[in-house]
Amino acid sequence: MRNNLVMRATSGGVLALLLAGLAVPSLADEPAESRAKPVPPLTAGENDIPDPDIRAWWNLTYNRKPEPPVPGKDYGMDAATGRFVHPKATPLVRSAPNFPGQLDHWDQKSYKKNVEVLGFTNFIPSTGHTWQSIADFGGKRYMYTYYRSGVGVFDITDPRKPKLVYRRGQRIGAYGKPDIVNPYGKGEGFGAANISWHKGLGKYVMVQAFEVPRYGIMDEKYREPEGVETLKHWKGLKGFRVYVMDGPLPDQWKLVAERTSDYRHPDAPLGAQQGSGVLDIPAWNGGKYMFLSAAPDDRFMLTEFADYIYTPGYQVWDMSDPANPAFVSQFAAPGQILGDPDHEAAYLMNPRAGNRTSWFGSRMPPFMTKAPDEGGKIAFGAMAGLGLYSLDISNPADIKIVGHVNQVPKFAGTEFDNVDLSQYERTGYIFTNGYPMNDECYEPYKDILVVDARDPAKLRIAAKFPRPTPPADAAFTDFCQRRGSFGPKRSGYLTQPGRFRDGVVAYAFYNGGVQIFDVKDPTKPAIAGYFVPRFPTEAETGGQSQGNLTYGIFAEYDRNILWAFTNHGFYALSSPLIGTPSFKAPAKPWPPRD
Repeated sequence: MRNNLVMRATSGGVLALLLAGLAVPSLADEPAESRAKPVPPLTAGENDIPDPDIRAWWNLTYNRKPEPPVPGKDYGMDAATGRFVHPKATPLVRSAPNFPGQLDHWDQKSYKKNVEVLGFTNFIPSTGHTWQSIADFGGKRYMYTYYRSGVGVFDITDPRKPKLVYRRGQRIGAYGKPDIVNPYGKGEGFGAANISWHKGLGKYVMVQAFEVPRYGIMDEKYREPEGVETLKHWKGLKGFRVYVMDGPLPDQWKLVAERTSDYRHPDAPLGAQQGSGVLDIPAWNGGKYMFLSAAPDDRFMLTEFADYIYTPGYQVWDMSDPANPAFVSQFAAPGQILGDPDHEAAYLMNPRAGNRTSWFGSRMPPFMTKAPDEGGKIAFGAMAGLGLYSLDISNPADIKIVGHVNQVPKFAGTEFDNVDLSQYERTGYIFTNGYPMNDECYEPYKDILVVDARDPAKLRIAAKFPRPTPPADAAFTDFCQRRGSFGPKRSGYLTQPGRFRDGVVAYAFYNGGVQIFDVKDPTKPAIAGYFVPRFPTEAETGGQSQGNLTYGIFAEYDRNILWAFTNHGFYALSSPLIGTPSFKAPAKPWPPRD
């Protein structure tokens, strides 16, 4: 079976009894310094907020935005232990303060344990975030690395020597200057993509997701009506496009369908479509049902995040005919829909309500080991400050809540973002985490949580992953001293080739590089290996997203290759923890064709 979903989550509290049964028919992946210019704090009365939806949200509760903590006083290095003490709560900021004890330079050393570097490629469409997909054509393996306005296609048949065979749009060059080749038109780009084999067509089919921006439009939605208007009437597609692939390169693809996630207004033109569009990578394996993360309209607006207006739920689409996708259902967790009394009551029960900081809702589709048409019954939904849900997906037209768990609030940053199911069928335990969005550890630490899901109706946080610590030869005793962002991101995507490894899982950890964990006993995870790359020089990035070091990982489990994506390029890695690497095309093509 295809390695369906490797994902995670982290969140905080709504009463579980209140949550039962309420089903209703791109956050700053870029770091803080790329956000729009800050504006003064709100001083006008709440009734002066121009947008009626933002005003209605604001008036539900009082302003509980956290005051900025003082470095070295409210948080910082503990001299006795050499460990960093995180602040209890922080606002989302564009530029975080430094604290006493940090390095005064960007560390140029790299560190490794049980990992070998096979090669490095100097190619980045964005210093803040990129996505990846892999597909095999004609006995060769191709990797797509991209982010909205830029894409590179590489022949990685020999992963030690990736060959660029196609590029379009933006690439970041020396000193952070963009190098543009055949630029995309306004509102166009390369969306977060899933490539699957469709038996009926006998071809690969790519679904690309398109959404409103998650950063850079504004800083405070209650102060900037122009930014709210821009997102509500975004001139690009809010939805997804479907391509049939006759070869590895974009000029060999045929667009066969386009849909808006605004299912209530399916014929709305660009600029009139409501909601967020489709976030991150669609969950689809080429079968009947596709799951998406999406806020379908402007009712889904109960979220505290200051520079984003939507709270995405989940959608299901029938993809039996890729040229004619059909809407099946929309799911909302309790506490998402503005103007609905039950949802507003659930929202107000959340201790994050009013903090003007927390992300509410999904950023990725629900995570499952089997799709419903393969017999799958349970999925897990990571919905940030709303918590982690177990969902009955056996009838995709009527998704039901089975169980729920949350944690104490930990903001800024995002909470339950991702769920990793690699050990679920073996053990009944899943892993979930949020990730940092402020640099300089200017927020609570984001743990990777171990959740006991053996009974999906009784989810329970059973353990936490250990916090990575620097090697003995480092010039710092805590990764927070290394500067930049520190904490877990994701352990990969459902689109990565092959089957995960029993007992092993790897995460991107920003300035902590790639961290590999021994999870043979999922309740006692331990660090087994790591690769921590150097920081880029300012000559490489021009200071753009300087602290956003290792933001992504992508695993080829069928060839035992780990790819680490950083703000200055990407690394090919191997580790004896996952097996001997292969430097030739795999025996069976990916995505699987059976």
